[in-house]
Amino acid sequence: MDPLDAGAGSILRQPKAVWATAGASVVAFMGIGLVDPILPSIAQGLHATPSQVSLLFTSYFLITAVAMLLTGFVSSRIGGKKTLLLGLAFVILFAGLAGTSDTVGQLVGFRAGWGLGNALFVSTALAVIVGAAAGGSAAAILLYESALGLGMACGPLLGAVLGNISWRYPFFGTATLMAIGFLCITVFLKEQPKPARKTSILDPLKALGHGGLASAAVSAFFYNYTFFTVLAFTPFVLNMTPYRSGAVFFAWGVLLAVFSVVVAPRMQERFGSLKVLGGSLVLLAADVLVLGYGSHTAAIVCTILSGAFIGVNNTVYTELALGVSDAPRPVASAGYNFVRWFAAAAAPYFAPKIEEWTDIHIPFVVAAVTALLGAVVVAVRRRSLVHEAEELAPRHATEDGVTVFAN
Repeated sequence: MDPLDAGAGSILRQPKAVWATAGASVVAFMGIGLVDPILPSIAQGLHATPSQVSLLFTSYFLITAVAMLLTGFVSSRIGGKKTLLLGLAFVILFAGLAGTSDTVGQLVGFRAGWGLGNALFVSTALAVIVGAAAGGSAAAILLYESALGLGMACGPLLGAVLGNISWRYPFFGTATLMAIGFLCITVFLKEQPKPARKTSILDPLKALGHGGLASAAVSAFFYNYTFFTVLAFTPFVLNMTPYRSGAVFFAWGVLLAVFSVVVAPRMQERFGSLKVLGGSLVLLAADVLVLGYGSHTAAIVCTILSGAFIGVNNTVYTELALGVSDAPRPVASAGYNFVRWFAAAAAPYFAPKIEEWTDIHIPFVVAAVTALLGAVVVAVRRRSLVHEAEELAPRHATEDGVTVFAN
């Protein structure tokens, strides 16, 4: 049976709590690509260089990566709902403060605080959606990926529309939308049952001792470097107005959403997850090479096309991270994200530096190599990934008092 067909009906029939959490997740993911169309405007407004402005991503994801070790520790003590609200409160506060920045240093610092809130929210949101969604984990993951894709698509669009007025407005807009999400979760989401055992800060690191989860995390690390080279460095290469850049990344986000929710499950059913992942990573490597060496038109086309490969990769990696080990899903997710978000922090910093040291093409060569390295890890560690996935797939798992079904 097509996995999409199996979960399609249930995706649209979800409790209000799930929709409230998914809606807030859309806004959380909007915050990632929000600054894309306005990076040149921020650089101009704050008299900063591209490498300085790229630190907006680096500080955000560096703090996000480290904070992944805290998410389970916090949520297992105060509960899922309070953790979500705490994360949202941080995002509202620091997104609003980001809009008041007078220097790039202040903006980078406020984005770091934003990253802390985003880590608390996003990691917990996935566990809440998986636990509360109708239709089991397959429907929950598709719903989560739908939120991710929609947020990635709408973030640049919102950034372009508001950023065309002032580069400050997208930050105020995000704070406002997150405040609405805060109210929706407060009203519609009931407190989630706490796990029987409290999670320690070291549990996510211990979970990485599992070969399958560690392999998925390392492969995702290399892939994320490529992903965020496209997301954070390409706007400087395209050098377009906020509206045009926003349109490009909106189209990119639409492809990301469609391929993550509609295409990836069908391809997995036909070819298998690891073949799909390896092939998509190789195609992404070829795409970013053309992006780096082609004409301006080719760069636009390849930027948009990369959304398709990124959408496929995101879905497969998420399923691997949640299903490949016997660790509780929140713990496995935290360990996996702890590793991969370091690449998201590194790419925005190193890509413009590499351009300064060499030329504008080489950052994309590096990005192509990291995508291929991700595929190599999948190929070399295939036996561990396949063995663990097949071993866990048929059985049901009960976590935090909620029965979920492994993919």
